Amino acid sequence: MIAELGHYALVLALLIALVQTTVPLYGAARNDFSLMGVAQPAATAQFIAIAIAFGALTHAYVTSDFSVINVAENSHSLKPLLYKISGVWGNHEGSMILWVLILALFGFAVAQFGVHLPPTLKARVLSVQASIGVAFLGFILLTSNPFLRLDPAPIDGRDLNPLLQDPGLAFHPPMLYLGYVGFSMAFSFAVAALIEGRVDPAWARWVRPWTLAAWVALTAGITLGSWWAYYELGWGGWWYWDPVENASFMPWLSGTALLHSAIVVEKRDALKSWTILLAILTFALSLMGTFLVRSGVLTSVHAFAVDPERGLYILAILVLFVGGALIMFALRAPSMKLGGLFQPISREGGLIMNNLLLSVATATVFIGTLYPLFLDATTGQKVSVGPPFFNATFVPVMIPLVLLMAIGPMLAWKRGDLSAAMSRLWFAVALSFAIGIFVFWLHSDEPLAPVIGFALAGWLAGGTLKEFADRIGLFRDQLSKSLSKARRLPRSAYGMTMAHLGLSIFICGAVADSAWRTEVVINAKEKDKTSVAGFEAQLENVDRLEGPNYHLERATVIIRKNGEYVTRVFPERRFYPVQQMPTTEAAIHTTLLADIYVSLGEGSKGQGWTLRLWYNPLIPWIWAGCLIMVVGGLISLSDRRLRIGAPFKQAHKKVQENGLLEDA
Repeated sequence: MIAELGHYALVLALLIALVQTTVPLYGAARNDFSLMGVAQPAATAQFIAIAIAFGALTHAYVTSDFSVINVAENSHSLKPLLYKISGVWGNHEGSMILWVLILALFGFAVAQFGVHLPPTLKARVLSVQASIGVAFLGFILLTSNPFLRLDPAPIDGRDLNPLLQDPGLAFHPPMLYLGYVGFSMAFSFAVAALIEGRVDPAWARWVRPWTLAAWVALTAGITLGSWWAYYELGWGGWWYWDPVENASFMPWLSGTALLHSAIVVEKRDALKSWTILLAILTFALSLMGTFLVRSGVLTSVHAFAVDPERGLYILAILVLFVGGALIMFALRAPSMKLGGLFQPISREGGLIMNNLLLSVATATVFIGTLYPLFLDATTGQKVSVGPPFFNATFVPVMIPLVLLMAIGPMLAWKRGDLSAAMSRLWFAVALSFAIGIFVFWLHSDEPLAPVIGFALAGWLAGGTLKEFADRIGLFRDQLSKSLSKARRLPRSAYGMTMAHLGLSIFICGAVADSAWRTEVVINAKEKDKTSVAGFEAQLENVDRLEGPNYHLERATVIIRKNGEYVTRVFPERRFYPVQQMPTTEAAIHTTLLADIYVSLGEGSKGQGWTLRLWYNPLIPWIWAGCLIMVVGGLISLSDRRLRIGAPFKQAHKKVQENGLLEDA
């Protein structure tokens, strides 16, 4: 009965989304406030209906209702509760329910908190958002209904993919979807602005918090996914330029460009057409990621479905919405006013260069990801594009971007002075030079690439700190006055500083791990020893144990340095009998400066076990840098200017007080 309730709730959500798509849009065209007012309750009702459907599916998983096909194929009665819940989105049908739930959540948030939006813009934004919901709710009901029954019901289920039975995968997909789907709101604002034919600084102020929220969530989602791949897959790495990894990375790059271009629109009323285009393309890349993991063109642990018909449906959605938005953009963009003028050497010029470099980086990843798929589909020829290609093409684009990130904030709006900006960067030059010399001294007999990488990180950190110090007059004014300025500084300034510092820390971790990682692979019997990067590892014993729904072998490995005990780690090799699938659970000893990573492979007591050990220098800095970027984004998001947006005209408030502009 509860499953049927969930199915009916989805049908109801589709009907509500159809009303929300048409009625407010028609009301905005007629300037009819009563019709526009339908948008807010409709967005709320749609979210509640989809939440009921999601709750019904979650109930089926938690209670192990194997009469529901989706539960029978993706769950098991012995599975821990956390993985029963995460199993809801660990499959194609359930993940699509989560997709539309987050889509409706953003529409609900705009309906409830967009109190300062002009009524016509708000109605159109919510209508566009609902139209996306119509497409995906229709897709779910026609091709991916998660509430189909199975008669007779099996005694037990087929279990979830063992690789997905992990805490990291319990939180990674929802966070990633918040980012993916969150960019739909920037898309809806862009299309609504094109319909109205007006893009101004107030529009940029309204769209920035939603874009920033999506960017923060996507950053956190990508970080969680990378961290999961690092400790769960037992390969010792954190990024492999996998097509599905790239599918999430591309909207992150274009979304970063969108955030910066929206600043130019808000501050200088310029780059309006470009910002609208970026909003459309960022959501297009998010839809492309949804298509890749559901079309069958990829074979990956990240892929949810291998049904080409479903992939074609999503491809049709992508073409319809993105193609329609681009046609509208082509018709409307020429009529948009250019806005404020500025010199090439200016803050605006720096942000434009930032956008160009990020766009080139996105195009590089796009070509490297899709070209092999296109070639395979058209000619049948198999081409492998892996880390060597991306490292050779992506990294060179990032170097000038990092250099620019320290210079740009030093330039004035409208007309800047490059020589004056460079003279203010003396601290960045000194820090970069000092770090570069120190790294060269430590690794003088190795290639210069890591020296350059660390010097760039020092440049970015030094420039970021110097810009913040200049803002508050540190070392120029009295300390009390500087502290007073710091208290009055907008939170977005703190957020930008933290995000740029987080990136510099991330660069250090990525460079060190790529250049100085050490790996040892041995066949070890109990009491055998080996060494890695000055540490000694001894396989003490291997025990056979039972988990809740798996068998496991757990090794005890003692780590020593210079004969002194350091730690004891316990790598595991698990076997899930229902899925007939083994997994690896790496053991990781983390310090501030490195990870000692141990992975247990196949073997036996008589012949020994395959033991893999890695020494990964500064890899904890990767996660720390990403976490600091996320915190910086959250701090910026808490800035009052972004929370309240741009208030609409006082006249509108007076009309609202008279009851003529409800829910504006």
